[in-house]
Amino acid sequence: MRWSIDFPIPESPFPISHQSKILSLGSCFAQTIGQKMKDSKFDILINPFGTIFHPMNLADLLDQAIFGYPLDEQKILAFDGRFMHYSAHSDLRASSQDELKNLYDSKIQEIKTFLQEGSHLILTFGTSWIYQHQDLGRVANCHKQSNSLFTKKLSELEEMEFVMTHLLETISNSFPQLKIILTVSPVRHTKDGIAENQLSKSLLRVLCDRLEKQFNMVSYFPAYEIMMDELRDYRFYKSDLIHPTEEAENYIWEKWKKSVFKAPTQEKVREIEKIQLELAHRPFNPESDSHQKFLQNLLVKLERIHRELDFSKEIKSVSELLNPPARL
Repeated sequence: MRWSIDFPIPESPFPISHQSKILSLGSCFAQTIGQKMKDSKFDILINPFGTIFHPMNLADLLDQAIFGYPLDEQKILAFDGRFMHYSAHSDLRASSQDELKNLYDSKIQEIKTFLQEGSHLILTFGTSWIYQHQDLGRVANCHKQSNSLFTKKLSELEEMEFVMTHLLETISNSFPQLKIILTVSPVRHTKDGIAENQLSKSLLRVLCDRLEKQFNMVSYFPAYEIMMDELRDYRFYKSDLIHPTEEAENYIWEKWKKSVFKAPTQEKVREIEKIQLELAHRPFNPESDSHQKFLQNLLVKLERIHRELDFSKEIKSVSELLNPPARL
């Protein structure tokens, strides 16, 4: 008896290795998969403007990085003693307007550097619903301001395709080395409504399909489909029934590794994951001979893999446990 359906996911035409330089932007999956890659020592920049849900908001930020458009100061918001920007998540905030401008500009420059030097761009689309400020146009985040300031609407497929096509044509011309992996976030936007969320995700999936067919440097990874079909049960959601559980995230990560990493990279990631588990080990008696021997063996592994990847912080941490500073 089968309790779930799995489906084959082809190997990515644009494999990622530890020599890759990656920019991951968008909804929660961009953060989740990006952090797992960061933990596995990939060179990756993850959501410098925080979580961005809508394709056109992502396009706005990328256009600004590519063309050097100045910061729209009209979209700066002072709220509860902090300064934020309507084009970014509230994670990007500062204590003054000048500090926010400097922070915003530095993040834009980070994105541009990764576009110029990078090998891969991961874009995760979360929703087709977008908010329009009555004076400022579309925004990426409402920052808990009054609903009366905004109009919520479902974006037309053609509008999203037009904006994303323009962006990808620019990327193709300006950064021809860059390969793009599109995903649709498996996180459910139930506040929009169940039927409305399904409609929103359907538009995003069609958008990804059209972009993949139009551009040779674009491919699609089915994170949404894995969650909806292979993990088709509420036990794979957290208590909010919106976000995937850690087990679900790990399951999708395993699928990602098999699709996007070649065999040598998969093997290297397995080695790193084992080391990370050992680093997280908490002993019953840190001063015991057995634990000291465990640390010595771990240090040998770290120094060996450090020849390829940066484990300097981990080496320092383990060395300090082996040789604790003398107490005064």
